[in-house]
Amino acid sequence: MSREGSLEAPTRHPIAWRDPDFTDMEKLDAEMRRVFDICHGCRRCFNLCDSFPRLFDLIDATPEGELDGVKSEEFPKVVEACTLCDMCFMTKCPYVPPHPFNLDFPHLMLRYRAAEVKAGKTSFTARQLAEMDRNGRLAQPIAGLVNFAEHNPLARSVMQATLGIDKQAALPEFHTRTFTLADRNAPIDVNTAAPAYAAKPKAALFATCFVNYNKPETGMAARAVLNHIGVETKVSYPGCCGMPFLEQAELDRVAENAAKVSKELVKLIDEGYDIVTLTASCGLMFKFEWPLIVPENADVKKLAAATFDIDEYVVMIAKKHGLPDGLTSLPEGVTVHLACHARAQNMGPKAAEMLRLIPATPVDVIERCAGHGGTFGVLKETRPLAMKVGKPVMRAAVNQGRGHIASDCPLAAKHIVQGAGELAEEGGTELPARKAEHPIEIFARAYGLKENL
Repeated sequence: MSREGSLEAPTRHPIAWRDPDFTDMEKLDAEMRRVFDICHGCRRCFNLCDSFPRLFDLIDATPEGELDGVKSEEFPKVVEACTLCDMCFMTKCPYVPPHPFNLDFPHLMLRYRAAEVKAGKTSFTARQLAEMDRNGRLAQPIAGLVNFAEHNPLARSVMQATLGIDKQAALPEFHTRTFTLADRNAPIDVNTAAPAYAAKPKAALFATCFVNYNKPETGMAARAVLNHIGVETKVSYPGCCGMPFLEQAELDRVAENAAKVSKELVKLIDEGYDIVTLTASCGLMFKFEWPLIVPENADVKKLAAATFDIDEYVVMIAKKHGLPDGLTSLPEGVTVHLACHARAQNMGPKAAEMLRLIPATPVDVIERCAGHGGTFGVLKETRPLAMKVGKPVMRAAVNQGRGHIASDCPLAAKHIVQGAGELAEEGGTELPARKAEHPIEIFARAYGLKENL
């Protein structure tokens, strides 16, 4: 018997990307019309991102006010605005599986993009930006020069004119001393007095491309915290999780990375290590997207079951064993943005839960998409929309006025701080938070560990 409203927990089907029908434009168009017509009849997702207003505007502009009057040539406008945040699937749609309507809007957008990739319709700049490991290795020896160019108005104007990278977008900086390099000489001093130490937990930190090349201090903070709360750690980075390739619908590249990375990380699992990811997107890939893209891969299944988000892991240790004393208050408070890819992991608001373990520290939560969406917030053609989607988040950050702004998505955090700073300046005020942070960095500061990194 069919039940209205998807009252059961949502489930997802494997992505049939190897099936020729997956990129068959005629069959894809029929599925998009089926799904879009259901969305038209519901409209519950109108305020999540711009995909749905664009779809509904196209329908409302027809004489009949129905999808039949919309030409298929208009559908790319809807696809373009999807950042694959998964929030419609996870939080809004009443027709996700096991409902018989069987809607998965984000993966339908992914399917359309895959068909465009097959047809050769790709963005050169977006594809180059997705090569995170290559870009990181090339930038590493000349990080100072790269960072100078990122902050130089003339260089940014050239980048915008030639590559389409918006000159106003805040870009991540690169480091000569990557996380994996910095970690080699870092002391490993597990706190034997911590309550968890007796259980001998072991965690392998998956460095992630962003933390490794762009923000090693997040990794050092994570390792310092875990060691302090009694967890033995090591760092591993076999390669990128492939989320940037997923955004570009290069599913063969995602599958290739999944096979390579999971094979190496499973060796650590067999040695008794939990796998802890340092950015929300990587956790989502390991736990959910990889098993849907390569469901036959036993290593991927094993990895999915052994993966934890860093905030999730700290909260688990706290609940299971307790934490050592020494957390001190941060009276300036924290605004924590719950990243979409953290929310899509269906684990609860672990960043906020972890930060609330810090005594006498105000923690405000923003539970809305920041709009960045990988290259979406960087490219000139889409950045205005990224700013539009993120403006309510930025406005909330300004109104809360806390001393720290944090998100499990480092790009979202940078996007929020930049936009909130601009809004504060327009209003004649100053944003107290000076930089984007990861929640684990704030937790390290509360333990007095940040100064030692």
